[in-house]
Amino acid sequence: MNFDVRINLPEGAKLIIDTIEAAGYEAYAVGGCVRDSLLGRDPHDWDITTSAKPEQVKALFSRTIDTGLQHGTVTVMQDRVGYEVTTYRIDGTYEDSRHPREVAFTSDLEEDLKRRDFTINAMAYNEEKGLIDLFGGMDDMKAGIIRCVGKPAERFGEDALRILRAIRFSAQLGYQIDDGAREEIRRLAPALKRISAERIQAELVKMMVSPHPEYLREAYYLGVTKVFLPEFDRAMETQQHHPHHAYSVGEHTLRALQEVRDDKVLRLTMLFHDIGKPDTMTVDEEGITHFHGHASLGADMAQNILRRLNFDNDTLNLLSRLVVYHDYGTDLDPSMKRIRRMVNKLGEDLFPAVFEVRYADICAQSDYLRREKIERLENWKQLYARMLEEKQCVSLKTLAVSGTDLIAAGMKPGKELGGVLQNLLELVLEDPDCNTAEKLMAEARKLM
Repeated sequence: MNFDVRINLPEGAKLIIDTIEAAGYEAYAVGGCVRDSLLGRDPHDWDITTSAKPEQVKALFSRTIDTGLQHGTVTVMQDRVGYEVTTYRIDGTYEDSRHPREVAFTSDLEEDLKRRDFTINAMAYNEEKGLIDLFGGMDDMKAGIIRCVGKPAERFGEDALRILRAIRFSAQLGYQIDDGAREEIRRLAPALKRISAERIQAELVKMMVSPHPEYLREAYYLGVTKVFLPEFDRAMETQQHHPHHAYSVGEHTLRALQEVRDDKVLRLTMLFHDIGKPDTMTVDEEGITHFHGHASLGADMAQNILRRLNFDNDTLNLLSRLVVYHDYGTDLDPSMKRIRRMVNKLGEDLFPAVFEVRYADICAQSDYLRREKIERLENWKQLYARMLEEKQCVSLKTLAVSGTDLIAAGMKPGKELGGVLQNLLELVLEDPDCNTAEKLMAEARKLM
C-alpha cells in the first residue's frame, strides 16, 4: 500500500466505492484510470473492481445494467455516467488466444490483479487504502517500461491482442517494451491471426493517433505487421533511389506519420499514401527508382486493407480519395484555374486536408528542393484562400442555374440534363465570370 499517492476520484466513482465498502466488501478504481491519473491525464473511463459478487453489486444500486454477468461485470449508473464494476476473478485456461474456458470469482484482490496484462495496468486505488501496486507498476512508469504481469508467454497466450496492446501503449506513452516481452511478442505474433479484425483495427487506430505512430516500426521488427499488415512490410523493404527521397518507402511513411496532426483519417492516409509503391517500382538505366501510378494503385490497396480490417465506409471513402490525390497538382505552378479544378476533383469537403497530407509528405522526403516545395504549397494555399473569399464556383451546388431551372426552360429530366449541367460547370471552372444565370441559360439553350 502507498498512502502518499492521492488520486482525485470522480464523485460517481467515489460514491460507488464508498457504498460497496459500507456494505462490507472491498472496492477499488483499477487499471487504465489509475495509470492515467498517475500520469496526470484525465481518464476516459473509470473501472472499479470489487470483492462483491454481481448480484450483490446490483442489490446496492438502483440503476444497473447487466453488461457481462458471466464475467462478473455490472455497469452502475451515476448521474448518467456508467461505471463498470467487476468482481475479482481468476481466469481459467485460455483455448483461443482470447477467451478463458471458465471464470471463477475470488475475494482476493491480488489474484485479480495478477491476471492483468501489464504492470502499469495492474494498480488499484481507493481513498482509504491508497495505491495498491503489487507488481511494480509505479517503478515501470518511472523507468518508461511496458512489462507483463508475471510471465509474458502466459499473458500473451491468454489474449494475443495483448501483443498489439503492448506496442500501442508503447506508442501512446513513449515507453519501451521490456526484453522478455519483446522476445515473446516475436515468437507468438502469428497468434494474432485468431484475433478479430475489429479488435486489431481498434488497436491500429489508437496507435496511429498516438504521440508516436512511428512506433509501428517496432511492430515490423517484431514480426507483428507481417501478420495483419504485410503490405507495410513490403514498403519497409522497398528502397527509393531518387534525389527526392532519402529513405525506404516504409521509413518515409513512418516519418510522414510524425509530420501530420493526430487525426484518424490523416494518420491513416499517411500510413497508406505510398503503399502502392512496391508494386509500381521501375528502375531506369541510371539506377533511379520510379513509381508511376502508385497513388491510384495505393488507393485501391488501401480500400482492400480497410475492408479487411472492417473499417466503416465513410473512413474508407475519405481515405481512398486522399491517397489517390495525395500529390495531385501541387507540384505544378499554382494558378486560379488549376485550384478550381483541383477542388472540383477532390471535393470541397476534403480538399483542405490535401495541404496537410502534402506537407507531411514533403517533410518526410530528402532535403532536395524542400524549401521550394513548401513555398509552392504555400502559394497554393493562398490561392485557395482567395478562391474561398471570392466564393468562386467549383461544384454543381454553387452553379448559378440548377436542374430545376433547365426543366423550367423546357429541358426534360434525365441523363442529358445532367450532361448539360456538367458542361456548364466546365465553363465556369474555366471562367468564373460565366457563373451568372443569364450567361449559363444562354449557353444551355445552345446545348439543348
